[in-house]
Amino acid sequence: MSHPYSPSDLILPDFTPNLRSTSEVHAWNGIATFLVMFIIWRISGRSSRKLSKTDRWLMIWWAVSGLIHIIHEGYWFFSPEFYKDKSGNYFAEVWKEYSKGDSRYASRHVAVLAIEGIAVIFVGPASLLAMYAIAKGKSYSYILQFALSLVQFYGSSLYFITAFLEGNKFACTRYFYYSYFIAQGGTWLLFPALIMIRCWKRICAACLLLDHKTKVY
Repeated sequence: MSHPYSPSDLILPDFTPNLRSTSEVHAWNGIATFLVMFIIWRISGRSSRKLSKTDRWLMIWWAVSGLIHIIHEGYWFFSPEFYKDKSGNYFAEVWKEYSKGDSRYASRHVAVLAIEGIAVIFVGPASLLAMYAIAKGKSYSYILQFALSLVQFYGSSLYFITAFLEGNKFACTRYFYYSYFIAQGGTWLLFPALIMIRCWKRICAACLLLDHKTKVY
């Protein structure tokens, strides 16, 4: 059966169209994300440590980020033939939908496979560790967040650059190009960049304070 992806000559044997509508897929995504955000916000508000609102939002970011890497992207990474699914599996439906904005997920493009493999195996678990580090005020919190954000920013940069170098031909319509490829993909550039700036300032301030104390003593 023919598929809706670009390029049209992409070969996907036994492709099965989405069994859920676009709005339904987005609705379930939204509900799951909201529940995670709500739970983390409530838990962080009851922490024995006095957390700033920024730290609480960062805990939400790392929780959502980590779960997306481990669960959503983990499903894709270990399910190379998700596009054949006929059961209406939620995760298969998500990736059939997202592939309209970037068909490299359906074709298992080697660049995307490498980027997502690192995200699933390393970045996902480390993101949950970053959330824990913020909650407990661990000394490695800012270094870990900076390192993770740098990896996310670098991976996302490669994600966009490799698409552009190959002609930027992987979205089936302009709508999916801007709403999925640009907007959703760009999230993993914007937030990591902001977090890196914040962590850089905090680490530099801590180093200056340490130098000052060393000179005093």
